[in-house]
Parts: sequence; C-alpha cells; structure tokens
Amino acid sequence: MGVIVFIVVMGMAFQNQDQTVRAYGADDHIWQVTELRGAPFPARATLQFPRIGQITGTGPCNTYQTGMHTPYPWFGVDGIISTKRACPDLALEAAFFAALQEASLSEVGPDTLTLSNEAGDVLLVFKHAD
Repeated sequence: MGVIVFIVVMGMAFQNQDQTVRAYGADDHIWQVTELRGAPFPARATLQFPRIGQITGTGPCNTYQTGMHTPYPWFGVDGIISTKRACPDLALEAAFFAALQEASLSEVGPDTLTLSNEAGDVLLVFKHAD
C-alpha cells in the first residue's frame, strides 16, 4: 500500500512540475517585443509568465491572456483572450497575436526571448522590459 501512495504522490509532483519556457529562464521578466517577423516593432507589446501554464501581457491596444503547457523548447499558446479596445495600432496588435499563435519553438537567452516556427522563421524577438 505504501508503494502505491508513493507512486501516486510522485506522479502528482511530476505533473505539477513546470517544463515550459517559463521554467528555463523566462519567468522572472516582463518581455517587450522588439521585432516582428524580422522588422522593428514600432509599438509596445509585452509577454510574461506569471504562473505555471499562464501567459499574460499587453498588446499595443489591449491586455491579453492565454494558456501554455508545451514543454521547452517548443512553444504553443491556447486561444488568446483579450480586451476589446480600439486604437490606431490595432493592425499591429493583430499581427502580434497572429505571430504569437504561429510560434512553435522558443529560445531563452540572458536578455532575449525568441519565438520561431518549425520552418525556422523568427516570428518574435523580445527583450527585458524590466
């Protein structure tokens, strides 16, 4: 009986372990977009990992949140939920959200977070905003 309890407890501990990009150096920062698809990003948009399985941030117009459970170095977001404010940079925000949803790989450096797709296209580059 004791062995079964041990196995169940260990399984639960492993299940709660964070294996995402958050656990590999991305969790303690607010990340600001500097590039979108190889071009400088002319507005402010951020990304952060406040809790296991959660991404939050700001686009040029709205705040957003999504879930993420993909193990590093892979990257994948659940559906993005955002507020619905309009602003002159709404097209930039749509492009940012599209790239975030297209991203499938991540790489964390000392001060840079890069998101790319499986074809090797760099979609988003972030730097520390804090």
